[in-house]
Amino acid sequence: MAILKFIDRSKNNGGAVAKYAGSLLHPYSIEVTPRTAAKIDDFSALLPSGTRVYIAHIAGTSIGDMVATARRLREDGFAVMPHFPARSIPDVPTLESWISLYRNEADVTEALLLGGGETRPVGTVESSIQLLESGLFDRYGFKRLHVAGHPEGSRDIDPDGTTRNVDSALKWKTDFSGLTDAHMAIVTQFGFDPTVITTWAERVAQAGITLPIHVGIAGPAKLQTLIKFALSCGVGPSLKLLQKRALDVTRLMLPYGPGDMVGALTDYVRDNPQTLISQFHLFPLGGIEPAARWVADNTITQPRPATATL
Repeated sequence: MAILKFIDRSKNNGGAVAKYAGSLLHPYSIEVTPRTAAKIDDFSALLPSGTRVYIAHIAGTSIGDMVATARRLREDGFAVMPHFPARSIPDVPTLESWISLYRNEADVTEALLLGGGETRPVGTVESSIQLLESGLFDRYGFKRLHVAGHPEGSRDIDPDGTTRNVDSALKWKTDFSGLTDAHMAIVTQFGFDPTVITTWAERVAQAGITLPIHVGIAGPAKLQTLIKFALSCGVGPSLKLLQKRALDVTRLMLPYGPGDMVGALTDYVRDNPQTLISQFHLFPLGGIEPAARWVADNTITQPRPATATL
C-alpha cells in the first residue's frame, strides 16, 4: 500500500496537480510497444531505475520484436512485463515457446495475462484463465503475474453489458493466487472518472477480491487523441467526461493532463487505507517522453522500493 504525504497542489492546463512524497506515482509503471520503444534513445534518462515497463503485444507484432524490446529494457535495468494476449496465441505449445524465449533470451520473469483484442481466438486458447491453468509460468520461474481489470466493464467478456463474467473471472484469479508462487495483481484499463474507479474497487473487494489494484491512468495527450483511444478500447461511462470537455471551446485546445485523476485517487487512498488500490499504471497515449516528464514534474522523489517489489 502506498504511504501518502500531502505536499502541494496547484492548477495548470492538465488540471489539479498533486505533489506527493511516496505517492501512488512513486513508483509507477508504464506501457510501451516495440514501435514506440524504438523511438526512445535512452530509457534510463526518462524513467527511474527499476520501473516496471509493460510491453503491449499489438496484433501483427512478431514475438521476435517483443523479445528484442524486452531484452533491451532488461539490460537497461527495468522490470519488464510483456503482454500475453490469450486470443492471439494459437495453442499451448506456442505459449510455452513464447515463455521460453522471454525467460531464456531476455531474463523476463513477469507477465500480464489478458484475453486480448482479437474478437475471435486464433486457435484453442481463449482466456487468461487458460494461460494460468497451463502451469507454464510457474514451471519457468515467473515471479509476478498481473491480470486485467475492467472498472467500466468489458463488452468482449460480457456482451450483455453486465459484469457477471469479469467478476467471476477475477474471483477465480484471486483463488488461483493462493496456488501459484508468483505475486499477482490487477491492472486496469485507463479511465477518466475517479468515482467509477473507486466504486468498482469497493465492489470487487466486497465480492472477495483481494489482489492489489494498479489503476490505469492516461498520460498527457491531445483531447482528440484520448477520445479516439477511449472509443477503440471500450472505455464507457468516463468517456462522457471527455466529451463534455470537448464541448467547452475554452478547454478544447488545451492538452489533457492526468492531474485531476491522480489527485482525486491519491486523496481517496489517503482517506481509505483499506482500499485495494496500490499504485498507478501509465498509458502514454500522447507519447512516452511527455508522460515520463509529467510524472517527474509532479512527484517528489523519496526512497521507496522499486516497482518490481510491489
